[in-house]
Amino acid sequence: MRITQTLCAGLLALALAGCNAAPQATAEHVLTYASPYPPTHPFGLADQEWMKWVQANSNGRIAFRPYWSGALLSADMSMEEIRHGVADIGLITPIYAKGGAHLLRGQSGFYGGVRTIPDQVAVYDCLAAQFPQFAKETHGLHVLAVQGGNFPGVLTRDRPIRSLADFKGLRLRSQSDAVDILKQLGADPVNMPMGEVYSALAKGVIDGVVAPADTIRSLHFAEVGKHFTTIRFSRGAYPARAMSDKAWNRLPPDLQQLLAEGRKQWEAALNRQLLKAEQAGIDYGKAEGITFNAIPAQEQRRFDTLYNQDALGQAQRLGSLDIDAVPVLREAQRLIASGNIKCDREPES
Repeated sequence: MRITQTLCAGLLALALAGCNAAPQATAEHVLTYASPYPPTHPFGLADQEWMKWVQANSNGRIAFRPYWSGALLSADMSMEEIRHGVADIGLITPIYAKGGAHLLRGQSGFYGGVRTIPDQVAVYDCLAAQFPQFAKETHGLHVLAVQGGNFPGVLTRDRPIRSLADFKGLRLRSQSDAVDILKQLGADPVNMPMGEVYSALAKGVIDGVVAPADTIRSLHFAEVGKHFTTIRFSRGAYPARAMSDKAWNRLPPDLQQLLAEGRKQWEAALNRQLLKAEQAGIDYGKAEGITFNAIPAQEQRRFDTLYNQDALGQAQRLGSLDIDAVPVLREAQRLIASGNIKCDREPES
């Protein structure tokens, strides 16, 4: 009886989590969508743009039942959860995956020198088309959107960073591709889901976070940080929205084609919302008294050198997992240096 009551309570909670967006009664296909972010986050706003586009362009044949704020998906197991049908479609985070996405996580650090979000996505598409390991790590998933991102700086609680020497002794939340660089600078980097960072900053568990300026507002970091340093961390793209193959195969070919065409719509919405959020974060941070600091150009060049050296080391270490990542790094750097990112064939999804 107790187990039954617990299960019923869990199902009721899930139903309530999704009831804020009742699907159209006439829809032929009602697809569940899950995200660890709230609908007001830039990711959530872009997701809703895409949903409206799909509903309109399917003439109401597809509708969505969204579950926001982590009601269904976790950050580190999202790929497995979508594969196994926890939701039909969801926001996936291979950069936090505990296993099975080693190249997807590592290659995000191979984009040194990239300058725009569309270029991040274009480089990813070329790499995914050329190297079969990408498709192997997304097995069981149909990728619906690839996500780039605003370039991170560093938000700190109390100590401003004005030179590379100022990193020494700071405990910073960082994405995995920057961990070794920060260690070389004397920092103590940790990798945790972004949803846990606010609490960790507020409690003093960490001294700061490597994150783009949009988080100052969207994740309320202005409440727990005083300084933002605009050092440029290069970053790459990764598959960020996916549908389980089982759910994909339930759709007729014309609706599959519609979702394939919707990828560019989703990626454009993400780009637009991210850039808008970045400027809003900067404006909000200034209004809230956050100081913005830039490191000298010579320090940025030294940092860029460390970044590229570390990318090679990361690529070489993936060899211990039988992943030949050095050619992936070289191709990413060739594409970025070319200034005209084009590939011969479309990426596999």
